[in-house]
Amino acid sequence: MITEATVALLPAPAETGTGVAYFDTLADASRAVTAVIAAGVVPATLEFLDRKCIQAVEEFAGLGLRKDAGALLLFGDDGSADNVEDNLARIGNICQANGALEVTLAENVARAEALLAARRCSLPALSRLGSLTILEDATVPRHRMAAMVDRIDRIADQYDLRIATFGHAGDGNLHPTCVLDPDDDEGADRAHLAFAEIFAAAIELDGTITGEHGVGAAKLPYLTDRLGDDQVALLRRIKKAFDPAGILNPGKLGS
Repeated sequence: MITEATVALLPAPAETGTGVAYFDTLADASRAVTAVIAAGVVPATLEFLDRKCIQAVEEFAGLGLRKDAGALLLFGDDGSADNVEDNLARIGNICQANGALEVTLAENVARAEALLAARRCSLPALSRLGSLTILEDATVPRHRMAAMVDRIDRIADQYDLRIATFGHAGDGNLHPTCVLDPDDDEGADRAHLAFAEIFAAAIELDGTITGEHGVGAAKLPYLTDRLGDDQVALLRRIKKAFDPAGILNPGKLGS
């Protein structure tokens, strides 16, 4: 129960800036992300798109993205004009030092908005490729993002599915997204099997089954794999203490 809340209002930043770096592979982009964080730079935006996402977004929105790149890293910062300029330059230099094919800083607000649109329209761009979209979020340590996307691609090939990945490079939160025909029952079954393997791969790579979406009914079967029997039993005991009759969220964990 919430009885009181405090809201803090922050002024709009004096300056914002956005840039994009293209890489041959997501492994190169991941190394750049690790180097950016290690350098003490904390950007306001640090997002990535894999090759499949880049191609889908460009075909959908025509933003002028490089379709030959294996990965795209979108970065941005806000604050004082001097700090923004300095941080964007440092991030760009770090990306170039880690194998970027090209680094471009948005020269104006319109171009910055176009770059940010690349990330925002990733989901609708992919959704137009199939009438059923399954969006998930598996999270791994930043330095294992490339390995995780590689596993996702192999799982997609194994189950003959179209799965593209975009996400928050700053915290290793990946969004593998599968698009298919909802009337294809067999394809939907393959997708469920594929995501079970994706969650298992995330755990294997010292990650977790969700970074921000949470664990609902669909992910409940994988919770024990992530937490272990003892922690799940503890969750059930806590639930029972507050809901001994099991009438709150019946059918869910502990009810």
